[in-house]
Amino acid sequence: MYAAPRGPIPAGLQHRLLQLSGALFTHNKTRDSGDRAAAFSSAHQVVSHLPLQMLLYFNVFYFPFWWLSEVLMLELKLPLLAGYYQVLIIMGMVVITSTELLRLYLGYVGNLQEKVPELATFWLLTVFFQLPLLLFFQTDEEVVILPLERAVHLIFLLFLISETVMAFLALKAVTQKLTMKYHLSQSDAVNKHNKSAIETENVLSGNNVT
Repeated sequence: MYAAPRGPIPAGLQHRLLQLSGALFTHNKTRDSGDRAAAFSSAHQVVSHLPLQMLLYFNVFYFPFWWLSEVLMLELKLPLLAGYYQVLIIMGMVVITSTELLRLYLGYVGNLQEKVPELATFWLLTVFFQLPLLLFFQTDEEVVILPLERAVHLIFLLFLISETVMAFLALKAVTQKLTMKYHLSQSDAVNKHNKSAIETENVLSGNNVT
């Protein structure tokens, strides 16, 4: 429907994310277009989501504190854990850390620059990686959850849930804006073509009269 912007996500994946977002969040053309003046205004207004940006800002500062607390607690309780739980916890920490760095970057870029693929990837990473892993850390009693861990996990979990909701709303707004711009550009192209055809017909009619 519209060209995928350049970014850290491969072009093929960007195209699939654009198609998925368009299918989920766009309405029919008549409803989207409506009054042309209102449509033009909607297509050119800034739709970056302020609540999401605020959550990301505070998340950036909170994550190092969460990571340091988790490392300290892990050092204390690691000897108490079964061998396979030691491996699971360490692997989970590695995945959460690497995913979180990428996730926050994509959230910033996607929201501020209004890029659908980045926002969609941010949302998917939050829902399918961070939330399940953090819920495992927070709910499985076999990992020996310490009081400090429970507190910092709960705050991080609130960040993730809030960002999931806000990112969904931001993705919907950006997708609808890009769809509106696409419809306007198509309408302008059709109008320009019709105007050119009418002018050509008038010129030919004038030549025939003479």
